[in-house]
Amino acid sequence: MARLKFLCDADRCIECNACATVCKNEHEVPWGMVRRRVVTINDGETDERSVAVSCMHCTDAPCVAVCPTSTLYQTDLGIVLHDKDNCIGCGYCFYACPFGAPQFPEATLMGSRGKMDKCTYCAGGPEENGSEAEFKKYGRNRIAEGKLPICAEVCSTRALLAGDGDVVGEIYRERVIHRGYGSGAWGWKTAYYPDEKS
Repeated sequence: MARLKFLCDADRCIECNACATVCKNEHEVPWGMVRRRVVTINDGETDERSVAVSCMHCTDAPCVAVCPTSTLYQTDLGIVLHDKDNCIGCGYCFYACPFGAPQFPEATLMGSRGKMDKCTYCAGGPEENGSEAEFKKYGRNRIAEGKLPICAEVCSTRALLAGDGDVVGEIYRERVIHRGYGSGAWGWKTAYYPDEKS
């Protein structure tokens, strides 16, 4: 069965923030919280790159592993969802997530964080598909409607890819081959050969 994934092509992202803006609007995300954000690396330098980041719906999601109340769970399609009714606001998921995806609406002196919110891959939550309760808690369920996540759909440069992980990986592989620098892709030397001088 297909596993749904996101991939952001740093060579195509132009930091327009359309993905972050349309996500907030489509799902009516509360003020002060974001499900997707654009991060710029090496800002103002010649090798500046931007990447759209959200929950990456990891295959072996660390947030699911550390959640003490089983709030977080993974669907058959590989989408990591959460049940807000079970969330106690402990924040374990926030500390386990390498992408900073879990967001909490409150920060009080007594440590109350409120119910966690994060990217749902536009797949809603445990409530009935398309119901008012589902929309109120998780936003619109575009996956049940047979559509892509809204962030990937509005990306004008097609930097943000979403869909079957194998297909998304193949699209990116073809892009890298077409660009002609194979393993010289952005970030390769930093990740694997940090001590070499170019």
